[in-house]
Amino acid sequence: MKITIVNPQNRSIDLTIEQAMHLEEIIRTYGVTSDTPVAAALCDQEYIRLDQMIDHSCTIFLKDVKDGYGNMSLQYSLSLLYRCAVKQVVGRCDVQICNSLSKGLFTRIIGINPTDEICHRIEKQMHLLVEKDIEIKEEYMEREPLLQVCSKDLPEVYELVNSTTDVSGAYIIEMEGVKDYCPIHVLPSTGDLQLFEVRRYRNGILLRFPDMNDPCHVPPYSPQAVLYNAFAEETKWDRLTGISGVSQLNRVVNTEKFDEVAMISDALHERKIAEIASMIKKEEKRIILIAGPSSSGKTSFAKRLCIQLRVIGMHPLYLGTDDYFVDRKDLPKVQGEHIDYEALSAVDTELFSNQMAQLLGGDMVDLPYYDFKQGKKIFGKRITSVRPGQPIVIEGIHGLNPALTEMLNEDMKLKIYVSPLTSLNIDSHHRIPTSDVRILRRMIRDYRTRGNSPSDTILSWHNVRAGEEKNIFPYCGHADVFFNTQCTYEVAVLKHYATPLLQSIDLGDPAFAEAQRILTFLQYFNEAQDDHAVLSNSILREFIGGSILVK
Repeated sequence: MKITIVNPQNRSIDLTIEQAMHLEEIIRTYGVTSDTPVAAALCDQEYIRLDQMIDHSCTIFLKDVKDGYGNMSLQYSLSLLYRCAVKQVVGRCDVQICNSLSKGLFTRIIGINPTDEICHRIEKQMHLLVEKDIEIKEEYMEREPLLQVCSKDLPEVYELVNSTTDVSGAYIIEMEGVKDYCPIHVLPSTGDLQLFEVRRYRNGILLRFPDMNDPCHVPPYSPQAVLYNAFAEETKWDRLTGISGVSQLNRVVNTEKFDEVAMISDALHERKIAEIASMIKKEEKRIILIAGPSSSGKTSFAKRLCIQLRVIGMHPLYLGTDDYFVDRKDLPKVQGEHIDYEALSAVDTELFSNQMAQLLGGDMVDLPYYDFKQGKKIFGKRITSVRPGQPIVIEGIHGLNPALTEMLNEDMKLKIYVSPLTSLNIDSHHRIPTSDVRILRRMIRDYRTRGNSPSDTILSWHNVRAGEEKNIFPYCGHADVFFNTQCTYEVAVLKHYATPLLQSIDLGDPAFAEAQRILTFLQYFNEAQDDHAVLSNSILREFIGGSILVK
């Protein structure tokens, strides 16, 4: 057999193997190296476990946590290891994997008040289990056998699978008597899980691990109080809609109750935006900075905020930092090839700062408009000034970067971070990844408005996320306010639009494997056949179409 193995750093090795071997054995025997820990593998457009038997000529790509599949494999594997350690330290109890937070997962042990001492014991037990190099068993089951197993051992999973006919099967995973299901492969052994940290936070415990910035180290800890509060608020919102899990959402899709859930969800958004507008007026903020990652709904949020400010007698000036791009010839490039629109150096920060200071000083200012066809700023079309007390609403990915507005008085600023975060998890142990919601939003919007193929969106997503890790996420802790753009019901609606796009990606397309992973994620949701209950000013309309805010 002729086998080519490509490591995460794109270094390849060509091998000739006489007999079938496990992938892990091939890696050890032939000295295949990687600068980063490997979490998954892609063999001829199909994701495989690292202990998969290789019995034919093929090309294998090794994946680390910079890859979406590898990242989720690591998270699911660590979550199982964590739950096993919790059981061995504190006894049989329910563990909830709640949401992402502080470069990790925020968890709760039901009925246990966590202490630093308990967290230390759990982490120590996890390391002991890693040293034992215990096998993480995995077996794929079709729907009917899966339901039979879950009805006995995993009642919550049984309820989830039984709530939709779209689930064709899943992996049952087990370690040291702790059993669960998983939509994708996990790592073969606890010995593969070397990097993690357990620490107490508020009324829960953080399980932290490497991210795509540095797959070889657990990142420095930074508390994210604003983000934590946003998740707590979202949990309260879910209670108001009457939906606390995907199985409950599935039960109401395509019923009158679903329409009610959609209207309540959007009404809660409107109330929160009105509260932010009142805060701006009360605190006399003049510079409103709005930032967030790709497909977070920044534009819709900014325009809805402007409307609420007008309702309370303020007349905001709306600006986007995209109009301050430097001329195309001066734009920075990634690896000397593609234009990097997400770098701060792509923005004429000096002009931006000077014009903001002039506006605040009451001067008449010639605001630029960036013509992407010509690749330069156009002047003379937006000459304006602002009155005393009139706020300036500024939307752009660098809004929270201090370097953008360092020349302006800090007391005048209100920094707002927006992103879709959901406390509505698939079940107690499986969260809905924010990145999956955002890629669905982006895929649907870009296909509809820009003619981008779903394959283009998937293949460019790694670079998008890398730019966010560099230019956006490091500054989210600077936010004064967090606005959650997630709608409780939205994945059911997004599924209707995204499924045919994902299914159009064929086996020969390099995006095929990732498209299949996303389709597997979507199978746990019933599809909303009709989106008539989604309001025309809903943030979701920015992506699926029909928005009165974003044309």
